[in-house]
Amino acid sequence: MRFVPLFLFAFVLMLTASCKEEKAESQDQPLESFRGEVAATPVRIAKAEKRTFDYLINASGKIEAAEQVKIIAERPGYLIELSVKEGDFVEKEKTIARLDQSESLISLEKAQIELKNAQVTYQSEILSFESIMNSGDADRITQIQEQLKAKSGLFSAEIAVKEAQMDLDKTVIKAPISGRVADLKTKRGTLVKSGDEMLEIINPSALELKVKVLESDINLISLGQKAEILPVGGGEGISGTVQSINPKVDENGLVQVSIRVNGAKGLLPGMNARAIIRAPQNNSTVVPKQALVYRSGRPVVFTIEKEESKWNYVEVGKDNGKEVEILSGIEAGMTVITSNNLQLAHQAPVQIIKD
Repeated sequence: MRFVPLFLFAFVLMLTASCKEEKAESQDQPLESFRGEVAATPVRIAKAEKRTFDYLINASGKIEAAEQVKIIAERPGYLIELSVKEGDFVEKEKTIARLDQSESLISLEKAQIELKNAQVTYQSEILSFESIMNSGDADRITQIQEQLKAKSGLFSAEIAVKEAQMDLDKTVIKAPISGRVADLKTKRGTLVKSGDEMLEIINPSALELKVKVLESDINLISLGQKAEILPVGGGEGISGTVQSINPKVDENGLVQVSIRVNGAKGLLPGMNARAIIRAPQNNSTVVPKQALVYRSGRPVVFTIEKEESKWNYVEVGKDNGKEVEILSGIEAGMTVITSNNLQLAHQAPVQIIKD
């Protein structure tokens, strides 16, 4: 009766010892054996390069005409002639409208008659100074002439004629620049008041895009810098050139930059457009943007060493949407991982995908 319990006790001791040995052997297995059992993550790669990096500054604004003039009536009168309509192209100095000249012609004629009367009075009075006129004393002769012109009213009459002629000239309205007629605000036969806006002339071949740029980016922009202009409504990009930079920062921390449009095909004043200004940065370490991931809010780039991923904290510079500038953390020439890196671990086995 005592033999059976002793046999079972011996069997349990043997089984326990065997389990301890297996556990000890399992703990002594190297970490590499477990890595060999994990499937390698397929990844795509690229090289970190030391080269010029194009930082792209994006800004939006409106297309404006570089030459855009509002035609303002300089005198009142009835509009008796209007030879243009909206959209018409006019050459510089072409007559585009006329006001009634009746009143201006009468004023000019009256001023001319008064001028003749003043000239007669002047000639009559100067006869009294014949000896001085024949003396050869130039200074004295000029002095007497000036006095007599003022006394006879000749000076005032000459000015009155000029003023009447200017008033008459204002009845003929000419195009100050070549361009197309826009915003026509009057019709033939209407009474125009002095200061009324009649129409606008826009030169559609000389357009510019005015955009607002962050003050932190303004030091990267200079006159003559190249830009690409993209209409908001779609269409192909158009090249442009930075032509002016406002030396003032507005209340929102923005600076106005004017970009000349090199070719205005398909663009009209008032259109919304976006500008991409290229600001080259020299001698930067550059990686594809896909190589950059964030872990706990910190930027990380994975490199490859001995077919394993390596976790590298990096300091990021500028970003142009396709590439990222790396200030520190990795060196040029390193192989960086650009795919399947969002959940990648440090020292994980990887397999390079060959396209």
